[in-house]
Amino acid sequence: MGDGGWRPVKRTRTFEEVLTQIERRIAEDGLTAGDRLPPERRLAEQLGVSRSSVREAMRVLESLGVVSSQVGRGPDAGAVLTSRPETALTDLLRLHLGMAGLELREVIGTRHMIEHWAASHAASAGADTSALAAALSGMDGASTAEEFVEHDTAFHCAIADASGNRLVAAIMRSLRDSMRRYAVEAVERLGDTAILRADHVRILRAVEAGDADEAARAVTEHLAHAYPSLSGH
Repeated sequence: MGDGGWRPVKRTRTFEEVLTQIERRIAEDGLTAGDRLPPERRLAEQLGVSRSSVREAMRVLESLGVVSSQVGRGPDAGAVLTSRPETALTDLLRLHLGMAGLELREVIGTRHMIEHWAASHAASAGADTSALAAALSGMDGASTAEEFVEHDTAFHCAIADASGNRLVAAIMRSLRDSMRRYAVEAVERLGDTAILRADHVRILRAVEAGDADEAARAVTEHLAHAYPSLSGH
């Protein structure tokens, strides 16, 4: 069988090189969230590529949550850097869960690993627990499973925030957002949220007391209560 019809693959597509250059510019210029990138036309001139290549690169950066869509029109409309990396990760995780590319047990297992670490670090650091207490109050006042899950999510994200690691916090938000539907189903299946509330109080008390081992244990047992069929951490 011959190889007719096959062509050599270019090592780097133009827009990939544009992405690399933009990444370098962000680093070298010390750009941060809220800063605007140069307009599309100027970027194309500076990089010596077509505007369509710049546009394609921008679409990729937007889908990754690195930049927001271009504000306004015309030659001076530059994309703005965003600080929401978890948005794109949430979409990706939800898509994989929906297509059964990821199993729920894998997401729960990852969540356990992250929260186990985060709760331990939050307790060791003597972190502020006001956000945890506020979320707990919200859960007490919830009248539906959806409302309960909203405050439950805030509680667990607050644990990740309290760990002091922003990447862990971003990943935690992505995991919780992507499995929101499953969380609501888990609460409805339990019917009574008393055991979950007791678990949350236990986690809060452990973090307040600075007891890292107890905080980690409390998280492990809480996830086993919420997802009994997936326990086995």
